[in-house]
Amino acid sequence: MKRIALCSVLLLVSGVLAFAQADLQPLANIKLNKSESITLKQLKSRVESYKLQTGMASFTVEQKKEILDAMIDEVLVVQAAQKAGINVTDSEVNDYFLDNMAQQIGQKLTEAQLAQIVQQQTGMSLDQYIKAQVGMTLSEYKAYMKNQLVVSRYILSTKQSELASVVPTDSDIRAFYEMNKASFVQNDILKLFLVVVPKGKDEKAAQKKITSIYEEIKSKKTTPDKLKAAQKADTSYQAGDLYVSKNTQAAQQLGITYQVLLDLFTKNVDYVSEITSTTDDFQFYIIRNKYGAKMLELSDVVQPDSTMTIYEYIRQNLTAQQQNQFMAQAAQDLTKELRTASNFQMVKTGSALDKLLENW
Repeated sequence: MKRIALCSVLLLVSGVLAFAQADLQPLANIKLNKSESITLKQLKSRVESYKLQTGMASFTVEQKKEILDAMIDEVLVVQAAQKAGINVTDSEVNDYFLDNMAQQIGQKLTEAQLAQIVQQQTGMSLDQYIKAQVGMTLSEYKAYMKNQLVVSRYILSTKQSELASVVPTDSDIRAFYEMNKASFVQNDILKLFLVVVPKGKDEKAAQKKITSIYEEIKSKKTTPDKLKAAQKADTSYQAGDLYVSKNTQAAQQLGITYQVLLDLFTKNVDYVSEITSTTDDFQFYIIRNKYGAKMLELSDVVQPDSTMTIYEYIRQNLTAQQQNQFMAQAAQDLTKELRTASNFQMVKTGSALDKLLENW
C-alpha cells in the first residue's frame, strides 16, 4: 500500500513538473542587445492582465498572437533603447506609479500613505490591490511601467524635433469647437469657501475651533483670504475655495440633498451657512460668488477665475491627441525596422503555436 501511495505521489509531482515546464517553454527569442526569451507563462500572465483590464472573459488564438507580437515589440524596443544608453531609474518609476495612482484618487501620496489608505478601505495590501486591479503584482506592474517609460523616452530621443512640430492649426481648433459646440456649456456655478476642522481624537476641541472661526467670520474679524493664509501656520483646520455646479453629483460631494443644493443657489453672495457635523469633521461654507449658466465661446475661460480659455483648452487637448498618434505611429515604424531575423526569432510557429494558445 505504501509503495502504491508513493507511486501516486511521484506521478502527481511529475505531472506538475511537466505542466510547469510546458509553461516555461519559450515562444520567441529576442537577441538585439542580449538574449531574452518570451515564455508561454509570460504570455499567459499578460493575457490574464488584459482580461482583467478589458473585462473580456477570453481571447481568441489570433488575439493571443497579437498580444505576443506586442510583447515582442516591447522587448525589441526596450533592448534597442538599452543599447542606445537610454535608461529609467527606480525613483522615476516610483514617481510615475504614484502619479498614475494620484489621477485615480485625486491626490498624490507617498507609497506608504497609499498602502495605508488601501488597507483601510479595502482590507488588502497594496500588492494585493494592484494584483486585483491590473492582474500583476506591484513589482511586475512597476517593471511593466518601466518598460513603457523606456520605450517612450527612446522614441522621444529619436523623434523629438518631429514631435515638436506636431501641433494643431487654428483651423483645427475652430473646427473642433464648432463640431462639439453643444458640449461647451457652463452650468450654474457657486464659488464656495469651505472651512473644515477635523474631529481627530478631541471632538470638543475641534468644535471649539470651528465655532471660533465661525464667529470671527460672522463678525467680520477675519476673511476667507486671511483664513487661507493663516492655515499655513495653523494646521488644525483646512480652508479653501471650491466651485459647485447645480447637479446631483455636487450635492453628493457636499454631503447634502439635491433640494438643499437648489436652495443654496437662491442665497446671496456672502451668505454663511450653519456649522454642520459629519462623521469626521465640523464644517461651514461661505458663498463668495455666483456664475450663471451660459454657452462658452472660444474666448471664455474654462472655469470661473481661471486663466485658461476654451481655445487654449482645445489646443492643448488636440496637441496631446495628435502627438499621441504620432508617437504610436513612430513606435510602429520603429518595431518594423527592428523585426529582423538577426534581432529575433519565433521558437513556435504555425500549428505548434496554435496548439499552445488553445484552451486557456
